[in-house]
Amino acid sequence: MKFAIHVNLTRTHAYEVACNVIRELRNLGGEVYLPVEQKEIFKDFDVIFEENDTAVSYCDILIAIGGDGTFIHAAHDAAKYDKEILGINAGNLGFLAGLEKHELHLLSNLTEGKYEIDRRMMFCAEHYINGVLTGKHYCLNDAVIARGVSMRMCDIDVVCNGKRTCIYHADGLIASTPTGSTAYSLSAGGPVVDPSIESIILTPICTHSLFSRSIIFRPETQIEISVLNCGHCLPILSCDGESAVEITPESKILIRRAHRNSKIIRIKADSFTDILLNKLIERRV
Repeated sequence: MKFAIHVNLTRTHAYEVACNVIRELRNLGGEVYLPVEQKEIFKDFDVIFEENDTAVSYCDILIAIGGDGTFIHAAHDAAKYDKEILGINAGNLGFLAGLEKHELHLLSNLTEGKYEIDRRMMFCAEHYINGVLTGKHYCLNDAVIARGVSMRMCDIDVVCNGKRTCIYHADGLIASTPTGSTAYSLSAGGPVVDPSIESIILTPICTHSLFSRSIIFRPETQIEISVLNCGHCLPILSCDGESAVEITPESKILIRRAHRNSKIIRIKADSFTDILLNKLIERRV
């Protein structure tokens, strides 16, 4: 089998974990690909160094070593090429990780086919200015519209399937997938949604209302979002934690289901609720 590895070397234990993963995969007869920019760091290993897109297109499985941010970044590459992805936690929470750093002996299940695939819904956040598409962002976790450097709250207009749903007076609005329901949306008071229940969740951030709550929509829903007072709140759009994009008075954000999904490898028998409770207990939430 062919494995491409994405490792976030800024994590304290990431280099050590990556070395152990490489050794384990090579002992299993696997062919391992690493990015060319890490050639000097891993030069003592019997691996192949390739450009990122080439490595992902060649591999059977993509392995992300780091925290949840590393996994999400790698998951975009995996989804682009319809590849399966496994996360190995070398960070703090590692909610999306399939293995912890002390469980690398279970990597043999990959070559033996002893694993399952969780297909996770993704959506697109399309940014239009004066009706012209200027950016298309795929999201596994969430798209966040929030006030920028200004302290003024945003008036956020939400239209679903052509019908106005509400106008939020808030610091921002989170559109999340079920996978992202345990991320920023959860911190903002949103519901935890089992990833097998495909949906789009809207959660306002610090809304100025006693009655504003999250709304869960069917996955086929098309949601159009605009900010009515851009000049005051200087809003931005950030998708899956990537660099923020300025939202202008002429901007409209269209959220709709993507044609691709994320194929996440599950080696252990832990259920979603098992992972949820164990990880949140670790954080003493």
